[in-house]
Amino acid sequence: MENTSYFHFAREVHTVAEFDELLQSGKVLFGVEIPRGFERAVRRGDRPALLVAADATDPVASGTALATLGPLVQTALAHDLHIGDPPDMPFEIRAHARYNPAAESRLNIVPGLVGTILTMTMLIFTALSVTREIERGTMESLLSMPIKPIEVMFGKIIPYVLVGFIQAALIIGIGVFVFGVPVLGSFALLALLTTLFITTNLSIGYTFSTIVQNQLQAMQLSMMFFLPSILLSGFMFPFAGMPVWAQYIGEGLPLTHFVRIVRAIMLKGAAMANLQYDTIALVALMLFAMTVAVTRFRRTLD
Repeated sequence: MENTSYFHFAREVHTVAEFDELLQSGKVLFGVEIPRGFERAVRRGDRPALLVAADATDPVASGTALATLGPLVQTALAHDLHIGDPPDMPFEIRAHARYNPAAESRLNIVPGLVGTILTMTMLIFTALSVTREIERGTMESLLSMPIKPIEVMFGKIIPYVLVGFIQAALIIGIGVFVFGVPVLGSFALLALLTTLFITTNLSIGYTFSTIVQNQLQAMQLSMMFFLPSILLSGFMFPFAGMPVWAQYIGEGLPLTHFVRIVRAIMLKGAAMANLQYDTIALVALMLFAMTVAVTRFRRTLD
């Protein structure tokens, strides 16, 4: 399998619990279980089986990779251990698609829609609301009061956090009750990380409002950020199948990390320990956006 250059083996584990943690956290997409005495069984002609467990939360990625396993059985060790006419294969590969064994697209799309819709609305809401006040001159009046720019920013962001949370609750509720998407993980954890994602997008939208001059530019800049987020986040296309440069860009987008988080919680039942990397990435992006927004806001309006 490794010689095909299609699969990359990241590490070797020896317990089921360790493998489950890697699969739930998204660090690996596949796991190959080699039974004890496999080589001896192959040489004796017992035709043993390899178990391949795949993360099927993205049916496109897992389906394509699992489909390549069939030809491997036909070609592996072809000149060494195939006997008979037609040749008897020396071993078999049994694939197990976990988390979405039926490869249902709704289980993949609905969780991703939570992040996609929130990204679009949160960016536009904040960017337009702040830019509108700057155009009308009311922002200068607000800043003439004894308050700091960071207090203005939090005052603009906090109400939209509630709006975004209601949006997320509606989307998840429709997904669960209408489309039958399960929520195997903690609702509290999902709510906490969704709030973090909403705040991150609001901070980015606020940053955009300090860059542009009018509402039209705010809308255009929001769309320029939103479209790459859809294409490079893993929502529409498998993230691991994208070019390396696109993956680097995708890692800098909040939607990339939230798509992994929401799919892991809803479909895998992942806990916070499995989501540390993506959570830290969202916190870092939020703090960076807030810092830039406060710095530019003070510099622009002084």
